[in-house]
Amino acid sequence: MTELVTYELNDGIATIALNNGKANALGHEVFEGLNAALDRAEQDKAIVILTGQPGMFSGGYDLKAMQKGPKEAMALVKVGSTLTRRLSAFPLPVIGACSGHAIAKGAFVLLSVDYRIGVQGSFKLGLNEVAIGMTMHHAGIEIARHRMPAPYFYRSVVNAEIFNPESAVAAGFLDELVAPEQLMERAVAVATQMKQLNMNAHKQTKLKAKAEYLALLDRCIEQDAAHFDLMG
Repeated sequence: MTELVTYELNDGIATIALNNGKANALGHEVFEGLNAALDRAEQDKAIVILTGQPGMFSGGYDLKAMQKGPKEAMALVKVGSTLTRRLSAFPLPVIGACSGHAIAKGAFVLLSVDYRIGVQGSFKLGLNEVAIGMTMHHAGIEIARHRMPAPYFYRSVVNAEIFNPESAVAAGFLDELVAPEQLMERAVAVATQMKQLNMNAHKQTKLKAKAEYLALLDRCIEQDAAHFDLMG
């Protein structure tokens, strides 16, 4: 069986790659794999590069799991929101190496890491929840608001606009673009540069800069779960 999440440590840099089929769908097993890989990175005190497969970072939540029913959907959303919250407060730098499409939860992951490198090409990035009939959850709204410029936040969250890589930089999903064959080389270069940071100062500054946001995110995660409990 293929490993859904792979972990490779090289010279203080941990590369964590999603490997779950064509869409790199995010289900319970993938989140377990991601959390286990992040645990290892913390133990290894490694800077993290988080990536997908060529052409696909992630298409979002596993729709099979989401379609089982509201309770199952909410259970998965809670696990996913908790993971993005963990990425937002991760004690070491996390670099997103976005290898292609990043839709819905895949895009939320990009909004939760420290630096994002994307690839040029006819790729789609964005939050399609409203387009596919999902009212955006509280946590999702705040994750987007935290990282996106106001006009793009509205276009993305409320209008479900999908962006190409170039406009995804302006929208706040990515920080820079490279040719696909240069993605990992550039990610390693950024990670190597980040080794010069004082990791304790990085962690403490990240937590201080995001203190209000992280507290808000915790409230939103509870609010989303309570909303579904009322429906159940």
